Amino acid sequence: MTDTAASFEITACELRYFGPHPAIEGRVTGIVRVQIEEHFMGNVSRYPLDLKVKADVGHVASEQVRTALLAHAAHQLNRLKARHTDKVRNAAE
Repeated sequence: MTDTAASFEITACELRYFGPHPAIEGRVTGIVRVQIEEHFMGNVSRYPLDLKVKADVGHVASEQVRTALLAHAAHQLNRLKARHTDKVRNAAE
């Protein structure tokens, strides 16, 4: 990796808590905490990121709720990583 290369890695992921939505029947909301490690211009940054997640699952087992909430978090992280890893154009390009 060169000094100008950038990387963005998820090093840990956990479902902090979840519960029924107060107003929408069948919706579950929660918080997923991910640990991010970022390398940019020779610097390394590590930080937690809390993601608000939701799933419309109705009345199912808690394992299915956890899977649905983690899937929503994965979708959010994929979008974030796609934006983060886009090549930044130089002014001369």
